[in-house]
Amino acid sequence: MQTFQELFTLYSWQEIKEKIYNTTVEDVRRSLRKEKRNLTDFLTFLSPAAITEIEEMAQLTQQITQRRFGKTIQLYAPLYLSNECQNICTYCGFSMDNKIKRKTLSNTELLLEAMALKSMGISHVLLVSGEANKTVEINYFKNAIALLKPHFAQISIEVQPLLLEEYRILQEEGVNTVLVYQETYHQEVYKTYHPKGKKSNFEYRLDTPDRIGQAGIHKIGLGVLLGLEDWRVDSFFNALHIDYLEKHYWRTKYSVSFPRLRPAEGVSTPNFIMEDRDLLQLICAYRLWNENLEISISTREREKFRDHIIPIGVTTMSAASKTNPGGYVVDPQSLEQFEISDERSMETIQGIIRKAGYDPIMKDWDKSYSGSQ
Repeated sequence: MQTFQELFTLYSWQEIKEKIYNTTVEDVRRSLRKEKRNLTDFLTFLSPAAITEIEEMAQLTQQITQRRFGKTIQLYAPLYLSNECQNICTYCGFSMDNKIKRKTLSNTELLLEAMALKSMGISHVLLVSGEANKTVEINYFKNAIALLKPHFAQISIEVQPLLLEEYRILQEEGVNTVLVYQETYHQEVYKTYHPKGKKSNFEYRLDTPDRIGQAGIHKIGLGVLLGLEDWRVDSFFNALHIDYLEKHYWRTKYSVSFPRLRPAEGVSTPNFIMEDRDLLQLICAYRLWNENLEISISTREREKFRDHIIPIGVTTMSAASKTNPGGYVVDPQSLEQFEISDERSMETIQGIIRKAGYDPIMKDWDKSYSGSQ
């Protein structure tokens, strides 16, 4: 079986960039007329030329999303377990060289945070941590999941890349989704953003979604950190990765997220600026290419943008988020991984969704329907 690493070596960053920027408006219109679209069409939708057709792209995106997912938005909240980290990443507040107070939640603190989320009506929780392989590792995660499983209908996790055997443990423990971001697919500059720690191994991280798929995890979430490199080229390679995974692990579901670099203590400014209009174009490009892909928007984005995007293409949103360990009740002053932009309450977000004519969903019923629980 061909690995993604083998497929990846067949593509040139510069050649893909040239194809994107040489795309014409007629190329975009030709792709819009198709009923079934491929990665070449996705590339055309990423191009600067496509912005002239953004209105038609948005209308088609809305139609496809409603047909496939209905008028629903699933809500979730992150629960940060730890800000300990053994990597140096130039863009992250948790970076090992950032001299900050480190915190990892104890069992009692974990349950206090969980109860705070439950009081908001949250049924889907995303567990997040820094990458501290010696302290916040598989045994810690296994314990945390066991503590939280009685309180939440769905548990997802976004932590350091793990071994295949460890992903199998997570699957057995009932983890629904694993999120892992390559950050950037620009291999030559990846090292400059990750100069120290296990994360500096580009190839190991690139292979991670394969290990997740082999473990039989229900859903895999991918994305790139928008702002490190040219978002158009990085997004093409992210879609190439999703396309590969869908063909090899066809029983697995897939989601994509759009983390844009946000201010955080001790981090560098974005290398590439991505405007709201660009993010709208990217969301449309993904939906027009792949009608089954779940699309998620976090509280990194501004209130106005999140409100505007509800009826267009997203299926999942975070709400009432805290990006620091203990941020809900235990230690609100601990360091955030990044600043959020939408600080509105869960109740307010639910009201905004209903006002747009959509239903806020607090639980993903897909597992029940598929017979996996």
